Amino acid sequence: MEHLELFLKSIFIDNMVFATFLGMCSYLAVSKKVKTAVGLGAAVIFVLAITVPLNWLLDTYILKPHALVWLDGHASTPELSAYYDYDLSFLSFILFIATIATMVQLVEIVVEKFSPSLYNSLGIFLPLIAVNCAILGGSLFMQSREIPSFSLATVYGIGSGIGWFLAIVAIAAIREKIRYSNVVKPLRGLGITFIITGLMAIGFMSFGGMLTGGKKKVVKKEKTVQISSPKKKDLDNELVKNTKKN
Repeated sequence: MEHLELFLKSIFIDNMVFATFLGMCSYLAVSKKVKTAVGLGAAVIFVLAITVPLNWLLDTYILKPHALVWLDGHASTPELSAYYDYDLSFLSFILFIATIATMVQLVEIVVEKFSPSLYNSLGIFLPLIAVNCAILGGSLFMQSREIPSFSLATVYGIGSGIGWFLAIVAIAAIREKIRYSNVVKPLRGLGITFIITGLMAIGFMSFGGMLTGGKKKVVKKEKTVQISSPKKKDLDNELVKNTKKN
């Protein structure tokens, strides 16, 4: 259930485009046709599915504080390791981007080899996946959320890629239909696209209740009633009578 919950959450609730608005440059530029949107979305899924788990391994065994204790066999007793005080977390950005750039080059070679038409239609935006903030954001979110296992990191990477894929394919299909619609002149182009993106983001926010909903526990508050003793009541009544007489 933990894997399924993370998978659905990364697709719908924490969608890269609609929740954090990452990767908007390629999202807006390549979403004019469904064919090119599908190709770029598939490339993003592949890159995220590979780079997020790879960067999880880098973060767990190299970058985290005290992560290098396994080098001299003191993983069970890290305090005895000579590498206990090492902290390479400042290299996170460099190593994450290096991993992403390597995978993007692999995707570019494969697409150019097997689909030259898609390679030409994607143009400059295919190599720009290396600096796509959605790709780097997947690895950084994985690091900040402290995903505990390799399998969960893989699920998170695939789910994030599918979420970005659904977003760009949906907006591309809508933009193809908008060409035949009578849109007011000031909103034609990016104006109506931004409005539709905002409406889609509101729609995806409704999925938040899918995992966070449920019956709330009703906590009953106990009322404390102070009961005075009979002797105290008699004394109070006598005091009241005496004050009235006086």
